[in-house]
Amino acid sequence: MKKTYYLFNPGRLSRRDNTLKFTPVDESGREGTPKYIPVEGVSDLYCFGSLDTNSAMYNFLGKAGISVHFFDYYEHYTGSFCPKEYLLAGKMQIEQTRHHLAASKRLTIAQKFVQGAGFNILKNLKYYQNRGRDLASFLEKIELLSAQVDAAPDIPGLMGIEGNIRQYYYGAFDQILKDHAMEGRSKQPPLNEVNALISFGNMMCYTLCLDQIYHTQLNPTISYLHEPGYRRYSLALDLAEIFKPILVDRTIFRLLNKKELQSKDFDIQVNRVILKESGKKAFIRAFEERLNETIKHRTLKKHVSYKHLVKLECYKLSKHILGMETYQPFKIWW
Repeated sequence: MKKTYYLFNPGRLSRRDNTLKFTPVDESGREGTPKYIPVEGVSDLYCFGSLDTNSAMYNFLGKAGISVHFFDYYEHYTGSFCPKEYLLAGKMQIEQTRHHLAASKRLTIAQKFVQGAGFNILKNLKYYQNRGRDLASFLEKIELLSAQVDAAPDIPGLMGIEGNIRQYYYGAFDQILKDHAMEGRSKQPPLNEVNALISFGNMMCYTLCLDQIYHTQLNPTISYLHEPGYRRYSLALDLAEIFKPILVDRTIFRLLNKKELQSKDFDIQVNRVILKESGKKAFIRAFEERLNETIKHRTLKKHVSYKHLVKLECYKLSKHILGMETYQPFKIWW
């Protein structure tokens, strides 16, 4: 089974037959012990340190269908190397574009994304409400906002509702977390540990969605809730809205409430907070555990992983765009 590999250290990536060779290199140029990775076991690479390689290696990765995602020192996603889009189909691209250009069709899909996100947010809050947190006021406000989604007149109005839902939701974090205060959402840069985790986790969810979109016929640059941009895969932003509460936020609650992450795992500066390598590794370990968890799918009647749920969401959206079945967003049922 293919898996994701995370490269935290700077180093050199080379090839030995059908094996990837990663050689760590420290700041003084000294090489560490190489690590060998059989290429058939790699789904994608996440690079958090500088990577020294050449075009021949990218040709090799492209033929093997391996994506490479890059992040800078401050944990910002900077871009991806994606293999040739081998699954793109002309009919899908045309229909996907038509659904974006037709205001009513675009709004219908965008509303589904916000419905799914709002429902999963409420599930998180109800979970902690049932465990003694006082979240009644947040639940009430978010339920009222969620009821307005279907009546949103256009995308800006819908984005306003979604933004307000998020604002109240993040306000509840101070009640859910035992020993950490969020004190409002701050990003670019995050100003405390909770915001640093949210930014890092959201970025991981975004790249996960992008990678799953790549394995379908969908074009990741044509979106519905978020505006398409020249330098971003905005459809991944759309899908991430549904899965951030389930994959990212629940991971954060676990790590902080169970003290699996502590202040020593953060680099706390005057005007920003970022995760140290130990913090990144701890989050990614818990995030991967979450992705590999399985649930009994009510329609397929078999156990599927959370990671596979993201791909299934892409397939459902594809069927909607092609007129095969109406898209319904994933809503957690347990």
